[in-house]
Amino acid sequence: MKTPLFITFEGGEGTGKTTQLTLLAKRLERLGRDVLLTREPGGTPLGIEIRRHLVASTIDPPVPLAELFLYAADRAQHVERVIKPALAAGNVVLCDRYADATVAYQCYGRGLNRELIDELNGIATGGLWPVRTLLIDLDHSEGVNRSLAREASSEEAESRFEEEETAFHERVNEGYRALMKKEGERFRLVDGYGTVEEVASRVWEALKDLFGETK
Repeated sequence: MKTPLFITFEGGEGTGKTTQLTLLAKRLERLGRDVLLTREPGGTPLGIEIRRHLVASTIDPPVPLAELFLYAADRAQHVERVIKPALAAGNVVLCDRYADATVAYQCYGRGLNRELIDELNGIATGGLWPVRTLLIDLDHSEGVNRSLAREASSEEAESRFEEEETAFHERVNEGYRALMKKEGERFRLVDGYGTVEEVASRVWEALKDLFGETK
């Protein structure tokens, strides 16, 4: 059985994480790897219901503390029902956001207590952390505009975070930078500008050593 790998993608709204995850999965499948694509929130049936309350625009959004607990519940279910079984089967697990996002969004963005967040992340993940995390770097204003344009043509109204004030997105970006500085061995910064193919090439450069590849 091939070595299982857990890889996460992080970044603000509209950075192209989903597109890059899909392209990476196809590349890895061509290399003969079994790949699981998943996301947070929403990687399980329970998570899909939780996601609806977290990302949809609504007249009664969760307060910051409730938001934090919902993310933790989603993550606990996701780790036990999806991520751990896939890794046990030898898969490469590619996840769109994970526990780092909670630090960036709920601690830096919302101003919630970091110690509480770290404790909940520890419980929800069961100590499972990715071997590598790619942070897609894109100016928050461009990312939000991209995301809103995508949402305009989608049947799913998932624009609650896009509608946050500019200062919120700036704080989230600050949070990601702080995480990358603290955990530089795990993080790789990927320039999110350019064509989809150009960004995909940078993504591969940041990951290819994990698969014994040089090209």
